[in-house]
Amino acid sequence: MMQVNILEAKTDFSKLIRLLETKKEDFITVARNGKPVVKITLINEVPVSKRIGVARGKFSMKGDFDADNGEIADMLMGGTL
Repeated sequence: MMQVNILEAKTDFSKLIRLLETKKEDFITVARNGKPVVKITLINEVPVSKRIGVARGKFSMKGDFDADNGEIADMLMGGTL
């Protein structure tokens, strides 16, 4: 963990980002008057192709999952409860 003050963060922002990108730091804490106020981290986006279908085969359902769609739509669209 690395902690810098606000002035240092403003001055060396590109350098701090490079430390994160190269994995030399996991996160960087920015402090005001020695008190931590912000944590800078990388955004670890998961590609869409790795998210879609991730639960395939992990669970099963009995019966027809979509059997009650019409009834549910009626309830949500102003039908009686």
